Amino acid sequence: MRTAFVNELCALAEQDERIWLICGDLGYSVLEVFAERFPERFVNAGVAEQNMTGVAAGLALTGKIAFTYSIANFPVIRCLEQIRNDVCYHNLDVKIVSVGGGLAYGSHGYTHHGVEDLAVMSVMPNMTVVAPGDPVEARAATRALVATPGPAYLRLGKAGEPVLHPPEIDFELGRAIPVRDGNDLTILSTGGMLGISIDAAVQLERQGISARLLSMPTLVPFDAAAVTRAAHETGGILTVEEHGVGGLGTHTAEVLATLASATPFFPLRLGSVPLKVAGTQSHLRGGQGLDVPGILAAAERLLRMDRGTRTHAVR
Repeated sequence: MRTAFVNELCALAEQDERIWLICGDLGYSVLEVFAERFPERFVNAGVAEQNMTGVAAGLALTGKIAFTYSIANFPVIRCLEQIRNDVCYHNLDVKIVSVGGGLAYGSHGYTHHGVEDLAVMSVMPNMTVVAPGDPVEARAATRALVATPGPAYLRLGKAGEPVLHPPEIDFELGRAIPVRDGNDLTILSTGGMLGISIDAAVQLERQGISARLLSMPTLVPFDAAAVTRAAHETGGILTVEEHGVGGLGTHTAEVLATLASATPFFPLRLGSVPLKVAGTQSHLRGGQGLDVPGILAAAERLLRMDRGTRTHAVR
């Protein structure tokens, strides 16, 4: 995803001289393409994320579109006060890019696990929050954020994520992307869990279970209409995310609560206790049930809830 992002940013910067990129002394082998083509619009702020955010805010005050870039928690948690007070309070055109969201940097331990970022950024005023599911969504999201004034957060994977969509998709901030249709249950996926969710939906189909699958790249604004349709048209809703409380599951639950819906719902996400182990991303995901077997087990649980609801209604 990060390569798709920087390539798209370069293409946009060719057309728009307002675009700047500021990094926190990383991105080597990725950001050079931007730095070499636009040296006058590239700044390495060093290991000083608070300063990086302040520089971006200053550029935005002069009419620039400033992108900050760092890994996992560093462009978010480390400089949250600057994001809140300098960027969001003044509704500035600063786009915060986090690479390696979720457990992508799993071997580095909890300090590098980006598992609260979606929740934190979702409550920041004026903030748009986007977590693409594949490189195609990442490119489309980058275009959409450049075209949308105001603060934004873009959560990317690390590298090597598969392309899951056709080259061109109908992407709009605040709207779900249909991936598979179905009526037994709905799977909502955000960020890097899309590929695993597709594999799980295929397995469910082989078991005779029709699963609707929606990619939810935008958490703020959130596609409440898609959730509402899923609640009315399918037998349950399962959310899948590489994140803890406050992300996709929480946004979905708020919609269902507003509807006073009895639709069975289960959020598949990371637990509330920080992972005190290090390992590969796939290993850590599996330990949290964020893999195909985990999704299948959660789907079966949802279907049992749906059957129980129908039985209770008959009684």
